[in-house]
Amino acid sequence: MGKKEEKTNAMRILDSLGIPYDFYLYDNVGSADRVAAALGVPPDELYKTLVTVGRSGRHYVFMLRCDGELDLKKAARAAGEKAVEMIPQKELLPLTGYVHGGCSPVGMKKPFPTFLDGIAEDKERIFCSGGRIGCQIRLSPADLVRACGVTFADLIRE
Repeated sequence: MGKKEEKTNAMRILDSLGIPYDFYLYDNVGSADRVAAALGVPPDELYKTLVTVGRSGRHYVFMLRCDGELDLKKAARAAGEKAVEMIPQKELLPLTGYVHGGCSPVGMKKPFPTFLDGIAEDKERIFCSGGRIGCQIRLSPADLVRACGVTFADLIRE
C-alpha cells in the first residue's frame, strides 16, 4: 500500500487542486465489499461510484458505502428527476472514461451532478476508486466537494 505508482487522472486532478489524499493498491478481489475487506476498512468507509441516467436523459453520479444499495426513488428525488436508472455497463467507459470496478467520481470525461450519501458527511476521510481497478484513494468528504462538487443526500435503501 502507498508504493510509488503511475498516477491516474483522478490523482492528477487532486494534485492540481492541492487536495491531499492517500492511495492504496490491492489485487482485484471483485465487489466493493470485498475491496473493503482486502484493505481492512469498515464497509461504511469505502464508497462505490454508480452512474445513472434520468428520465430527462441527463446523467448523475451517486456514491454510497460499499455495503449499501442505491434507492432509485431517493436518487431521483436528490437529482430532481421523476426517475433514474443505472446505465448499462457497456456505456460506462465511453461516458465516463472509466471501467466498471475502477470508476472514480473524480476526473470523469465530463462533470456530472454527483451525490454522496449523507452518512459520509460526518466522516473524517473515506475511500473511493482511484480511477482504475486495484486502486483506491482516501480523502475527506469536504475535499470531494472541492474536487467534483458533490452534494450530500439520503441515497441508501433501508
